[in-house]
Amino acid sequence: MPIRILLVDTDMVSRNDVKTRLTEQGYLVVGEAGDERTALNLARQIRPDLVLMDIHLLDGDGIAITQSLMQERVAPVVILTELADAPLVERAKDAGVVNYLIKPLRTREIRAAIEVTLARYQALRTLEEQVADLSEQLETRKIIERAKGLLIERGLSEPEAFRKIRKVSMDSRKSMREVAEAVLLTKDM
Repeated sequence: MPIRILLVDTDMVSRNDVKTRLTEQGYLVVGEAGDERTALNLARQIRPDLVLMDIHLLDGDGIAITQSLMQERVAPVVILTELADAPLVERAKDAGVVNYLIKPLRTREIRAAIEVTLARYQALRTLEEQVADLSEQLETRKIIERAKGLLIERGLSEPEAFRKIRKVSMDSRKSMREVAEAVLLTKDM
């Protein structure tokens, strides 16, 4: 399945040139925009694999749009611009831009930027998922430990408290976290 790209560039000639190059390389341009509102709406509706974004738009700022798209986890963004001054690059980094290309674009650079961007974005998403999973596991562990502590206060040993939570979990077909939360609720009542 080809990589789906949203192309955002105010300059129609430049946009058509980039679109032709992308198509020749096997990419699928699923949407085109030249202004901020259209770019945001298309990105949110289409959910492309990647957004190629000109930094200067008629009614907005490509970096500001990029920041919104990255915060919403819509798609990775590669900025296209003629400028590479330090303040602009810094703003792009702060916004979460995954890659940055200077115009005029060369076909080899486009492919390399797209492939590297997609790989880095996928790695970032995988890490975010792992962090979320680990955070969830840690929170579950804390809740179970607090519930065990409450059961220990009521006269059970630590192994007995753990076994009791595990047994109720299995018998009721509820997670150990749910059982531990119920134990903690009884303390509050």
